[in-house]
Amino acid sequence: MIKSKFFGVWLMAMALALPGSGAGAKGRPGAFDYWSLVLSWSPSFCLTDSGRRDRQQCGPDRAYAFVVHGLWPQYERGWPQHCARKKSWVPRSVIAEMRQIMPSHNLVIHEWRKHGTCSGLSPQAYYALTRDLFAGIRIPERYRRPNGYITTTPRALKQDFLAANPQLDGSMIAVQCGNRRGRANLRDLRICFGRDLKPRRCGANERRACRAEKLTLPPVRPGRRLH
Repeated sequence: MIKSKFFGVWLMAMALALPGSGAGAKGRPGAFDYWSLVLSWSPSFCLTDSGRRDRQQCGPDRAYAFVVHGLWPQYERGWPQHCARKKSWVPRSVIAEMRQIMPSHNLVIHEWRKHGTCSGLSPQAYYALTRDLFAGIRIPERYRRPNGYITTTPRALKQDFLAANPQLDGSMIAVQCGNRRGRANLRDLRICFGRDLKPRRCGANERRACRAEKLTLPPVRPGRRLH
């Protein structure tokens, strides 16, 4: 159950909006069909060129496993993005509140500008909703802080999350690993929620899921989680 004090504000905003369409199009705030909560596997990101440059998330003393990449308003096909007419800022207090689950300062700002501005919410309400939805998902113990490589399959990873979260079914989760077919590193896991904030079937965007035969999760490095 979503208990945030911003829940009522969110419902009012959603009541005023109608869904839109189009992939990656500049949309109208609050006009979308559902939410996608995107959980990145941080060790995979830290192996990329972008990750190597991001010391807030991938520095030698940072030990993150699944982190929140973002909460994305989605159309059934496509998604809105950059819905603000002018560049908007996220208060420092909100960034500080998010750093436990979104370890990069720049990521918090980027996600707000690209996706959060399409939510119809303020930065405070948008990120409060993000925290609430993430808090309702149980990460299976196996993936909390592995100190060695995990080799699995997209199907098995999904089944692990379904076993830990009986409120979900397979149509509500998508595993992403890029376009590789043989072996691939896990990129992210996406969990879909309706406008009523209840888990729901994912749309076409998430159905282009990982097709790799083997899925690798690089280990969490030794260090600390706090910023």
